Amino acid sequence: MCQLFINADPELWKSATHSLRIDGMVTSIRMENAFWHILENIAQRDGMNTPQLITRLYHESIDVGHDLGNFTSFLRVCALRYLNLQLQGEIPTDKGITIASLNASDILQRERNRKHH
Repeated sequence: MCQLFINADPELWKSATHSLRIDGMVTSIRMENAFWHILENIAQRDGMNTPQLITRLYHESIDVGHDLGNFTSFLRVCALRYLNLQLQGEIPTDKGITIASLNASDILQRERNRKHH
């Protein structure tokens, strides 16, 4: 079982730092390459590049009052949620279907229902 993880491409767990500008401030984010790849896939689905996606996630999180004291952890969780929601069939694997076109309220409600049953 562990061979699937141990013998994976070591580049996946190497960290990379990306700098981007959010609200005029230069921000550096350091994550493992595997997370960067997932965020890039999410961004591409909706016609964005990765810095645009990250900026949008930041602004929308602030708008709903989230404390983003550990923004990098938030981004990692976003990447994992994306994969988990795909496994649950909530996000199609067809990259031609944008995330924005999905009914987030319905998906979140089904997720809450699964959690309570």
